Amino acid sequence: MSIDRADSTTTEALKLLRSFSCSDRQNPLTASEKDALRRALLLIVSLSDWQNLGICADNSQQGLVALAAYLERFGYPVNFALESIPSIDEPVYIKFNSQKMSYYIDTYNGEYRGVLVACQGEDDLINGTYGHFPLDLLV
Repeated sequence: MSIDRADSTTTEALKLLRSFSCSDRQNPLTASEKDALRRALLLIVSLSDWQNLGICADNSQQGLVALAAYLERFGYPVNFALESIPSIDEPVYIKFNSQKMSYYIDTYNGEYRGVLVACQGEDDLINGTYGHFPLDLLV
């Protein structure tokens, strides 16, 4: 792959991810749209140094399952056992920091459901918050 092709691929991936920023998409994605979004997200995450994830879900079980799937696909260990975490049966917000490998969970009153991914690092082109992505995008 040439340098120009890599730059074009990164630019297209960022364009796709940014189209989800501040968007309240109601229509489900097609399989090919999900695949393109998955590839774009994994590329940009691989180019960043660390990430923060914000997950808005209907309950803690749904949120933690999504968190585990995202962490696994990003190459991180899942350092929690679902069965050992008290269940919250109302909407939750989970924040995960990949530098500290820790998370915070609390109830959430907002309408959004999905995953925000904040990519951080030395490259200003890559740095940014992307999403809300589907909870099951990386499942």
